[in-house]
Amino acid sequence: MSEVNIDKKPKKNIFSPIIIKNYFFCFFIIVLSFTLDRISKIKIIENQLNDKSIYINDFINFDLIWNTGVGFGLLSSNSSIFYNSITILIGLVIIFLFYLLTKSKLGDKLLFALILGGALGNFYDRIVYYAVPDFIDLHFQNFHWFTFNLADIFITVGIIMLLVKELFINEKN
Repeated sequence: MSEVNIDKKPKKNIFSPIIIKNYFFCFFIIVLSFTLDRISKIKIIENQLNDKSIYINDFINFDLIWNTGVGFGLLSSNSSIFYNSITILIGLVIIFLFYLLTKSKLGDKLLFALILGGALGNFYDRIVYYAVPDFIDLHFQNFHWFTFNLADIFITVGIIMLLVKELFINEKN
């Protein structure tokens, strides 16, 4: 007589069409956000080579600055040791985000992918240019918000959406 063990859970097939489709969407979001960020930075750098600031309206301008800090110019420093330490830390955070992406449910995977696309865009700039080109200048009269870029927008939107989901949507369930 054969023995049947009903306590065993079926193994997940990592090559199932649904899982592959989920990772394809994540990969697409990462590549799309990274590409949009790179294109915007290349265009603004090319424009700034001609010393042109782009006036949009009374509240927004495109004006290139080179950020050696983290998001929105925080922790900027002229120290190469500090810069390299922050860059290594950002690299470790990116690796951790990839881990979180693999362990999350689909909704969170997509948000982590958006954050990763932005993070990879800024990380690329830190490695290639030793600074991140920020150019979106929001202002009202003499008050200017931190200058930022598309990658910062992707990261910020992804984090805010994760927080909103965690604080408000999960509470309803």
